[in-house]
Amino acid sequence: METFKEFIESIDNVEHRNRTGEILDWVSKKFPDLSKKIGWNQPMFTDHGTFIIAFSVSKEHLAVAPEKAAIDRFSHEIKAAGYEHTKQLIRIPWNMDIDYSLIKQIIEYNIKDKAEHEKFWR
Repeated sequence: METFKEFIESIDNVEHRNRTGEILDWVSKKFPDLSKKIGWNQPMFTDHGTFIIAFSVSKEHLAVAPEKAAIDRFSHEIKAAGYEHTKQLIRIPWNMDIDYSLIKQIIEYNIKDKAEHEKFWR
Protein backbone atom coordinates (compact mmCIF):
# COMPACT_ATOMS: atom_id res chain seq x y z
CA MET A 1 0.00 0.00 0.00
CA GLU A 2 3.06 2.24 0.07
CA THR A 3 2.35 3.10 -3.58
CA PHE A 4 -0.98 4.68 -2.61
CA LYS A 5 0.03 6.20 0.74
CA GLU A 6 0.45 9.79 -0.48
CA PHE A 7 -2.81 9.65 -2.46
CA ILE A 8 -4.78 8.32 0.52
CA GLU A 9 -3.25 10.86 2.89
CA SER A 10 -4.26 13.68 0.52
CA ILE A 11 -7.98 12.95 1.01
CA ASP A 12 -9.27 15.58 3.45
CA ASN A 13 -12.43 13.82 4.62
CA VAL A 14 -11.42 11.13 7.11
CA GLU A 15 -14.35 8.84 6.27
CA HIS A 16 -13.61 9.09 2.55
CA ARG A 17 -9.91 8.50 3.24
CA ASN A 18 -10.66 5.38 5.29
CA ARG A 19 -13.08 3.99 2.72
CA THR A 20 -10.70 4.61 -0.16
CA GLY A 21 -7.89 2.96 1.77
CA GLU A 22 -10.18 0.04 2.53
CA ILE A 23 -11.02 -0.70 -1.11
CA LEU A 24 -7.44 -0.23 -2.29
CA ASP A 25 -6.26 -2.60 0.43
CA TRP A 26 -8.97 -5.09 -0.48
CA VAL A 27 -7.99 -5.11 -4.17
CA SER A 28 -4.32 -5.44 -3.22
CA LYS A 29 -5.02 -8.48 -1.04
CA LYS A 30 -7.61 -10.12 -3.30
CA PHE A 31 -5.49 -9.66 -6.44
CA PRO A 32 -1.87 -9.68 -5.21
CA ASP A 33 -0.48 -10.25 -8.71
CA LEU A 34 -1.79 -6.92 -10.00
CA SER A 35 0.72 -4.08 -10.14
CA LYS A 36 -0.06 -0.86 -8.30
CA LYS A 37 0.65 2.61 -9.64
CA ILE A 38 -0.51 6.20 -9.60
CA GLY A 39 -1.52 7.39 -13.05
CA TRP A 40 -3.52 10.44 -14.02
CA ASN A 41 -3.51 11.35 -10.31
CA GLN A 42 -5.41 8.24 -9.30
CA PRO A 43 -4.54 4.84 -7.87
CA MET A 44 -4.76 2.09 -10.43
CA PHE A 45 -4.05 -1.58 -10.85
CA THR A 46 -2.49 -3.11 -13.95
CA ASP A 47 -1.72 -6.58 -15.24
CA HIS A 48 1.22 -7.26 -17.60
CA GLY A 49 1.30 -3.52 -18.36
CA THR A 50 -2.37 -3.21 -19.25
CA PHE A 51 -4.97 -1.23 -17.33
CA ILE A 52 -7.39 -3.19 -15.13
CA ILE A 53 -9.09 -0.72 -12.76
CA ALA A 54 -8.62 2.69 -11.13
CA PHE A 55 -10.25 4.66 -8.34
CA SER A 56 -10.76 8.34 -7.63
CA VAL A 57 -12.65 10.42 -5.11
CA SER A 58 -15.09 13.28 -5.31
CA LYS A 59 -17.19 15.10 -2.77
CA GLU A 60 -20.20 12.89 -3.46
CA HIS A 61 -18.78 9.48 -4.36
CA LEU A 62 -15.96 7.04 -4.85
CA ALA A 63 -15.41 6.60 -8.58
CA VAL A 64 -14.46 3.20 -9.96
CA ALA A 65 -13.04 3.21 -13.48
CA PRO A 66 -12.77 -0.23 -15.12
CA GLU A 67 -13.01 0.95 -18.78
CA LYS A 68 -16.10 1.08 -20.97
CA ALA A 69 -16.09 -2.62 -21.95
CA ALA A 70 -16.43 -3.73 -18.32
CA ILE A 71 -19.12 -1.14 -17.59
CA ASP A 72 -21.07 -2.27 -20.66
CA ARG A 73 -20.73 -5.90 -19.58
CA PHE A 74 -21.85 -5.23 -15.98
CA SER A 75 -24.29 -2.34 -16.51
CA HIS A 76 -27.27 -4.30 -15.20
CA GLU A 77 -25.38 -5.48 -12.10
CA ILE A 78 -24.07 -1.96 -11.44
CA LYS A 79 -27.60 -0.55 -11.53
CA ALA A 80 -28.92 -3.44 -9.42
CA ALA A 81 -26.33 -2.57 -6.77
CA GLY A 82 -27.83 0.92 -6.67
CA TYR A 83 -24.94 2.69 -8.37
CA GLU A 84 -24.99 5.08 -11.29
CA HIS A 85 -22.46 4.88 -14.08
CA THR A 86 -21.25 6.77 -17.10
CA LYS A 87 -19.46 5.25 -20.08
CA GLN A 88 -16.16 5.31 -18.17
CA LEU A 89 -16.88 5.16 -14.43
CA ILE A 90 -19.09 3.82 -11.69
CA ARG A 91 -20.19 6.17 -8.90
CA ILE A 92 -20.44 4.63 -5.43
CA PRO A 93 -21.99 7.23 -3.11
CA TRP A 94 -20.12 7.59 0.15
CA ASN A 95 -23.26 6.64 2.11
CA MET A 96 -23.64 3.28 0.30
CA ASP A 97 -21.86 0.01 0.96
CA ILE A 98 -19.26 -1.18 -1.51
CA ASP A 99 -20.43 -4.27 -3.38
CA TYR A 100 -17.14 -6.16 -3.23
CA SER A 101 -18.59 -9.12 -5.09
CA LEU A 102 -19.35 -6.85 -8.05
CA ILE A 103 -15.91 -5.21 -7.92
CA LYS A 104 -14.35 -8.69 -7.87
CA GLN A 105 -16.35 -9.79 -10.92
CA ILE A 106 -15.37 -6.64 -12.83
CA ILE A 107 -11.67 -7.07 -12.03
CA GLU A 108 -11.74 -10.77 -12.94
CA TYR A 109 -13.51 -9.92 -16.21
CA ASN A 110 -10.86 -7.33 -17.12
CA ILE A 111 -7.99 -9.66 -16.25
CA LYS A 112 -9.44 -12.44 -18.42
CA ASP A 113 -10.63 -10.18 -21.24
CA LYS A 114 -7.28 -8.40 -21.47
CA ALA A 115 -5.05 -11.47 -20.99
CA GLU A 116 -3.69 -11.21 -24.53
CA HIS A 117 -3.99 -7.43 -24.74
CA GLU A 118 -0.68 -5.67 -25.33
CA LYS A 119 -1.64 -2.00 -24.99
CA PHE A 120 -2.47 -0.10 -21.81
CA TRP A 121 -6.04 0.80 -22.86
CA ARG A 122 -8.55 -1.18 -24.89
